[in-house]
Amino acid sequence: MAKKLTCDNLIECGLDISTSDRLLERINPLLVSLPAAACWREISQTILTPDHPLALHQLLHNTVFADWDGVAAPAWFPAEDEIEGTNIAAVMRELNLNSYEALHSWSAHRRADFWRLMIERLGIQFHRKFSEVVDLSQGDEFPKWLVDARLNIVESCLNAPSNAIAIVCKSEVSTLSTMTYGELNVLVNRVANGFVEAGFQPGDAIGVDMPMNPESVAIYLGIIKAGGVVVSIADSFAPDEIQMRLRIANAKGVFTQDYIRRAGKQLPLYSKVVDANAPKAIVLAREGENPIELRSGDLTWEGFLSDSDQFESVGCNPHDHTNILFSSGTTGEPKAIPWTQTTPIKCAVDAYLHHDIQRGDVLAWPTNLGWMMGPWLIYASLINRGTIALYDGTATEREFGAFVQNAGVTMLGVVPSIVRAWKNTGCMKGLDWGTIKAFSSTGECSNSEDMLFLMSLAGYRPIIEYCGGTEIGGGYLTGTTVQPAAPATFTTPALGLDIVICDEDGQPADNGEVFVTPPSIGLSTELLNNDHYEVYFEGIPRLPKMPPLRRHGDGIERLADGYYRIHGRVDDTMNLNGIKVSSAEIEEVLNTVSGIREVAAIAVSPPDGGPSQLVIYAVLLPGVDTGSLHASLQSAIREHLNPLFRIHDVVVVDALPRTASNKIMRRILRDEQSS
Repeated sequence: MAKKLTCDNLIECGLDISTSDRLLERINPLLVSLPAAACWREISQTILTPDHPLALHQLLHNTVFADWDGVAAPAWFPAEDEIEGTNIAAVMRELNLNSYEALHSWSAHRRADFWRLMIERLGIQFHRKFSEVVDLSQGDEFPKWLVDARLNIVESCLNAPSNAIAIVCKSEVSTLSTMTYGELNVLVNRVANGFVEAGFQPGDAIGVDMPMNPESVAIYLGIIKAGGVVVSIADSFAPDEIQMRLRIANAKGVFTQDYIRRAGKQLPLYSKVVDANAPKAIVLAREGENPIELRSGDLTWEGFLSDSDQFESVGCNPHDHTNILFSSGTTGEPKAIPWTQTTPIKCAVDAYLHHDIQRGDVLAWPTNLGWMMGPWLIYASLINRGTIALYDGTATEREFGAFVQNAGVTMLGVVPSIVRAWKNTGCMKGLDWGTIKAFSSTGECSNSEDMLFLMSLAGYRPIIEYCGGTEIGGGYLTGTTVQPAAPATFTTPALGLDIVICDEDGQPADNGEVFVTPPSIGLSTELLNNDHYEVYFEGIPRLPKMPPLRRHGDGIERLADGYYRIHGRVDDTMNLNGIKVSSAEIEEVLNTVSGIREVAAIAVSPPDGGPSQLVIYAVLLPGVDTGSLHASLQSAIREHLNPLFRIHDVVVVDALPRTASNKIMRRILRDEQSS
């Protein structure tokens, strides 16, 4: 039990004397009479409010859990009635299992049974049912899922009643509006018919370089319903990056928009697509904007859309591609990762189980179709018969928070750097986020202070830390709403798979590199531009009585109490603003800057944890003006890579450390930064 607090303790947090005295009358009796978990539940649910200073939240949390040295201190504990109402509890009752640990063990050891059950519970639609859940005759590394089945996953996205709300949306200049499942289905069908009428064929790859809005959701689903393949392109990418992705995927066309609006600024989008020498473009015009002149052969959105609102979906094999996404490896060209007809099942299952998404829930996640969380959001919401909440604007501004409030968001996803911006500016103060049942966080490492702040904004709701990747189709390490949530920590490997942590000698350990144990729906089985087996399986030691381990590249630690903490990447990739990028990609751009002999790009974690910071080590040619070096390098990244990647620091050195085979030893540079 914790010690009593004094009035001075609360005054130091920014409270006045009378408020401090009044709160102490309620707080101190709890501190001395209740165990830590019960004490915090009472304080967080009946005393603390989002209007109290963050310093007070931190003081009380630290005081309650002062004796919990060396273990994670939760900031949310599920009540029994909350647990009973979850999807996980329903599955446990069906299987007659009495603990979450038993459920995870069952799902990891009986994977075919697990995926069969989840396909049934989600109501996945088939043209022809599978004869076998998975064929492992070629080994766990090469599974064949849903043998003999025919399906089109879009049918499973439009199963809710036609009058249910599929999308609630707002932009920086528009009012809140909604689209029903019936209206979305009509628009999807018009896109699918337009796909055919424009001369595209099943199997054709079509780029989508747009912000998240109702039209881009319908375009995404319409392409797939017609048997096409979406090529995901972030709307922040420079022309060089757009061109590379269209080329790798052999795209036959691209959907885009004339402009995007961010923080009141009008930013060109179609012109970047033109500069990328893209194939035929279908161009949406922002409402109220004057029409722009199109290239010969390009189409307006209105000219593309078919008048026919009925379309019979194209039946596909489970392994047929639906989406080409990109994720950086350790080479300059990003890995082109195909999602198949089965990958969306992984997205929907993670949402159903780990995020506890139920019918009618409203899901918001500031994201983009160029990042896996864009497609994830579509499938997680629609297959579970929920609502997608889309804000076309800047997520770090108060207007986004007002949208979350007014749209009745029940699950809010974040990238940690966005949360830090909210905390630093105080822009969400005074908003009512009482409809939120859970948060989720992915894309970057988070820290406990920022995540405690986030939980406090909704009167303490759990954060589902969610770590995975494009090649996972979702998460491999995450949390649940049936386990206590400690800020910036994970509680479990995802249901349906398992993990092994190995030290530098390849032996199981509590701190080291994480490996995933296949098979699982969602795990990639091919790359368009690389050898899949070599990237994920080659050179990994085999452990006794274990299936082959699959490389992922994250460093994680299993804490003494069973929680997990992520320590970032162990290879030469990094997460910047929630986007994975390789050192080689950045270096390739910066090595062309005038005055640069060579550079090395590394990601450095701040001392208190949280999003990685980009540091550039530069070897210069004689006579270079170092005063403008930072600006020159930043300009090159903005113009040729992505303006969201910000350089934290530039370090000028005489030479870069290298191995005997002349490879840059970036680990030495990272160690230097952290020392």
